[in-house]
Amino acid sequence: MPKRTRAGALTALAGAALVAGTALAAPAAAAPKAPGFLRAADLPPRAGTSWTAGKVTAGIPEEVKQDICIGVGLGGGQDSWYRKFRTDLDTSARQVSAVLPSVRLAKGRFAKLDEDIVSCADRIEMADPQIRATFQDHGTLPVGDGAHVYALRTVTAWGASDIRLISIGREGRTVTVVDWGQLGGFVDAPVKAFKRTTTTAVNKLH
Repeated sequence: MPKRTRAGALTALAGAALVAGTALAAPAAAAPKAPGFLRAADLPPRAGTSWTAGKVTAGIPEEVKQDICIGVGLGGGQDSWYRKFRTDLDTSARQVSAVLPSVRLAKGRFAKLDEDIVSCADRIEMADPQIRATFQDHGTLPVGDGAHVYALRTVTAWGASDIRLISIGREGRTVTVVDWGQLGGFVDAPVKAFKRTTTTAVNKLH
């Protein structure tokens, strides 16, 4: 009996080792690859300066997570990447892209971002009574699986005025947000050029 028990135990151990070895040998699921991003030359031209592009970085920057317009809609940063752009003047931009596990989830992420951006002006004023926010809808773009462009102007009680252009786009499981801003008002916003930038951003995703 002891010999049989030992032999059975050895057989069981060998079987367990074989199973473990098989599990270790199984290929791990491939991590999502970063989608394509805009280049500095793809941004709307800014008179008197040129754009400089940062590197494509995994995750979502802290200032985006705290952004009342897009922070919640972009999620926690898993399978996301971003790129910042700057000029020597007051104009800056950034692109954030996320690859979702399915098209259904990507559609949901796009819809959430759309909803949050549309309601952003009201929520800014509720959060800070000293800021007046005005919103403009610049329509959709026929690129990829859809894109939408918006403008947001904020004016503080002490006179500071900022203009921001925000667009969202989707191609399959990938959702991207392009965010441009500078000092000024709606008249200073390069809407046509920004629409071209958004179209380029979506086309470059895959």
